Amino acid sequence: MDWARVRADFPILERTVHGKPLVYLDSAATSQKPRPVVRAVCDYYERLNANVHRGAYQLSEEATEAYEGARTRMARFLHASDPSEVVFVRGATEAINVVATSLSRERLKSGGRVVTTVMEHHSNIVPWQLLRADRGLAVDFVDIDEDGRLDLADLDRKLARRPDLVTVTYVSNVLGTVNPIRSIAEKVHAAGSLLLVDAAQAVPHRRVDVQALGADLLVFSGHKMLGPTGIGVLWARRSLLDTLPPALGGGEMIREVHQDRVAFRDPPAKFEAGTPNIAGAIGLAAAADYLDALGWEAIAEHEQRMLTRAVRRAQEDFPGRLTTYGPPPGSDREAVFAFAVDGVHAHDVASIVDAQGVAIRSGQHCAGPLMDRLKVSALSRASPYIYNSEADIDRLFDALGEVVRIFAGHERRAPVAG
Repeated sequence: MDWARVRADFPILERTVHGKPLVYLDSAATSQKPRPVVRAVCDYYERLNANVHRGAYQLSEEATEAYEGARTRMARFLHASDPSEVVFVRGATEAINVVATSLSRERLKSGGRVVTTVMEHHSNIVPWQLLRADRGLAVDFVDIDEDGRLDLADLDRKLARRPDLVTVTYVSNVLGTVNPIRSIAEKVHAAGSLLLVDAAQAVPHRRVDVQALGADLLVFSGHKMLGPTGIGVLWARRSLLDTLPPALGGGEMIREVHQDRVAFRDPPAKFEAGTPNIAGAIGLAAAADYLDALGWEAIAEHEQRMLTRAVRRAQEDFPGRLTTYGPPPGSDREAVFAFAVDGVHAHDVASIVDAQGVAIRSGQHCAGPLMDRLKVSALSRASPYIYNSEADIDRLFDALGEVVRIFAGHERRAPVAG
């Protein structure tokens, strides 16, 4: 694979920042967009812009065909049994909230129980905490081991309480840990529970086959996998979607409305209230085309090279001064590189490397319980993607050398909240 050619598909990377060529290493927060995705979105607005499903005129019919074609494309991307299992939402956060609201009306009654993990993004914690406050729902957290892997023995202990739902991230947005979803699904189903998977950090990096994984529901955001912002997918088994009530009400999702009754359309329409993000869905389908064309093995090998280089340079360049988090490079670790520079707050690290043209993330990464578990207040995080190179990793570590130089002689201390 000619990764330099891939990089050329991303016009924003031609920018300079503070007079230096941009090195973008924050793809776990949001990915950059290749020209084919930008063209697909622009093409919709320039040629097809009309509302979908209801219009009895050619433009609306063409827009509907493109929108439903995007659904079919995403079903193929996930190896779903049927396009009707794909519900378009604004992103993983909305998808999880839709699931929480819908389940609270059908399955998660007062006294119910949900199991999640300490490595979850806030999007997969806060909706359940809201139900805990409103409905008395019990929420249990599965721990991790010292390498940042999920403690499966602790999961077994939590499953012994027969929860209604288990919800777990496929890939940690901080540690890069890849959780063994298939084996987790077998444990969860043996306990009589449903399994919801947050795949927001998985779909950009590996082929996700919902039938092989064995989960009941899976969610992800488009903007992390080269797609537009404001679009994502909630996938669920059709038999489950048939039984769940809608979470939102309004146009598009109804069959008929009268003063004394309402009837809803079949899934997925039942869960898509209001005018959808038509352009976003079309752009997301274009992103799926782009990633599939690159090849998932090539993507994985490229990202592992960058992760391995980052880990090696951390060990060689800053022994005893830079602490890294997560499992070692390998099949159960994606290229998310979280670290702390001893005696330097993560925000200071990000600010100094930004002055060198390198963009990384700093803070709690929407993972407060994980920060508590790791006993840190904040971490720095570099997350390379398909448009990065090992040279970008070297730029980062050259900039980190400047961080260490600036803070040389300062008393070493744990990061403090900023």
